[in-house]
Amino acid sequence: MFSGSIPALVTPFRDGAFDEDAFRRLVDWQIDNGSTGLVPCGTTGEASTLTNDEHHRVIQVCVEQAAGRVPVIAGCGSNDTRTALMHMQHSKAFGADAALVVAPYYNRPNQEGLIAHFSHLAENGGLPIVMYNVPGRTVTDIAPETVVELARRYPDKIIGIKDASGDLSRVTDHRRGISAGFCQLSGDDELWLPHSAAGGVGCISVTANVAPGLCAQFQAAIASNDVARARELNDRLYPLHYAMFEDASPGPVKYALTRVHNWLTEDLRLPLTPCNAGARKAVDEALEHAGLA
Repeated sequence: MFSGSIPALVTPFRDGAFDEDAFRRLVDWQIDNGSTGLVPCGTTGEASTLTNDEHHRVIQVCVEQAAGRVPVIAGCGSNDTRTALMHMQHSKAFGADAALVVAPYYNRPNQEGLIAHFSHLAENGGLPIVMYNVPGRTVTDIAPETVVELARRYPDKIIGIKDASGDLSRVTDHRRGISAGFCQLSGDDELWLPHSAAGGVGCISVTANVAPGLCAQFQAAIASNDVARARELNDRLYPLHYAMFEDASPGPVKYALTRVHNWLTEDLRLPLTPCNAGARKAVDEALEHAGLA
């Protein structure tokens, strides 16, 4: 259902509030430069610092502005199953195409708890679910056998995974245990190339916020089996992938966007603060290496 270069969009702020005009411009710029889907209110979108009303407004604006040109995978995750369900129900009403649902964080549920959580959302949320496994942030790891079990139980509802575990062997584990239609997306930009070689179909990307055109070209090269071109573009983007995490995300990507567009700000919400001098230097050098500055 989903493939290609799919940015995990930042949420622009100005003077402490959601900058709706800038966000609409960002959505248009992403689509015009080849992004094949959009993810509002993920980790990069600072969903953890949005009120519920803001969270839902960001998703609504994204769906409105995309206007069916590309699918919208709405960030709906929470460590509370009821809250995740609420986000899914609002996203469905707005017209989102799917929900990105992160493994519950902080509570540290076991695998049985994860199955119960995702099962409840699959049965009641009304949207297809792309699971999001990022144990480095959540502490909770969605084991491959749990992914397989859920995809087999709900083949029309649990339709994919964004995997930021860093374990490339899982692509094969999932592929061998689930039907071919299950959508595997990398959650780590720097692993996008080998993830695709193992069976992935794209990436929910941080770097694509800043370099949508290059990321779209990179994915096109992968899809056409042009390994030489894919490797060339990967080398061009590689320093940028790492620069995005030289300080707490999304600080570096918001700084990078100010280098690309004068209509965006670095504004973040506490406890996040603008990225440090070392991260700025890394971003500057990476943008120059990629030919973007």
